Amino acid sequence: MTTPSPDTDQGGRQAALVYNPIKVDKTALRASVEALSAEAGWQNPLFFETTVDDLGDGVARRALEQGVDAVLVAGGDGTVRAVVEAMSGSGVPLSIVPSGTGNLLARNMRLPLTDPQAMIRAAFEGDRLPIDVGFAAMIRQDGSREDRAFVVMGGMGLDAAMIANTNGVLKKRVGWIAYVDGAARSLVKAKPFRIMYQIPQRRLHSARVQSILVANCGSLPAGLELIPEASVSDGELDVVIFQPKGALGWVLVWRRVAWDNSFLRRFRTGRRVLALRTKDNSVLYARGAGVEVAAVEAQPVQLDGDEFGLATRLECRVVPGGLITMVPSGHDTTGL
Repeated sequence: MTTPSPDTDQGGRQAALVYNPIKVDKTALRASVEALSAEAGWQNPLFFETTVDDLGDGVARRALEQGVDAVLVAGGDGTVRAVVEAMSGSGVPLSIVPSGTGNLLARNMRLPLTDPQAMIRAAFEGDRLPIDVGFAAMIRQDGSREDRAFVVMGGMGLDAAMIANTNGVLKKRVGWIAYVDGAARSLVKAKPFRIMYQIPQRRLHSARVQSILVANCGSLPAGLELIPEASVSDGELDVVIFQPKGALGWVLVWRRVAWDNSFLRRFRTGRRVLALRTKDNSVLYARGAGVEVAAVEAQPVQLDGDEFGLATRLECRVVPGGLITMVPSGHDTTGL
């Protein structure tokens, strides 16, 4: 549920913009933030650029240390993920200005993707919407541990290999479609691997899989619905296990995502057809407060589309309402 921003004296309030200079027109963006900040009666905003060494988490922490009242983020999915990691639990609201190629969190929240002014204005006069934040602990072969946040989805296995095999130059030219090339090259070498996994208060499972995803959101580009009932504000994470057997198994995976989830579920008749269909195990779904995954051999891991190397264990948990986001006043949050 969204709540209006507090109606307080704004004379001393200040916002900060964290942006990826490669993804945005920084001159136009900074001018817009300055103008709308002044229009709202706030102080001059602070500006922070991301770098190769600081994807956004470090500068976001600096902004919080300076006592800002709101943060705006403009960049790709990786920039958003890094900023959220720093801001989770802070209570300071975040406004996401869609930029880059994916904008997956913005898409799942149905934010305006082609109207940056709307999301800049939302930082000053929009409604507040608490959303969940996922955290993943990656345990390496040497026993070292790395904890990172995610807001869209993380995964171990083929999905991470696909991202690792995606050509960066091609991605800049054609956007998310470049992942198709990465997927094609990953499938050639794809081999199932054995995992043990457990959702809190559930029994331990063993499976031979191609990939396991842990998601906070369910929608992908091109109108694909990976997890039709996923919610960014239900206090739970969705777990998706891909275990296709041979070429037919991949056909069933594609049918489930591209036809069943993304088309048939939209219609009453389609839902009746799905209810009558014989279940297959190519794709399995579960939901809970988190999940622990252990692989027999180290596997690639991705979080919100960024590579995070190899890990033998993945321990995921959700922080319900861990991030306060800003949305345009009156934004429809039904189903979010």
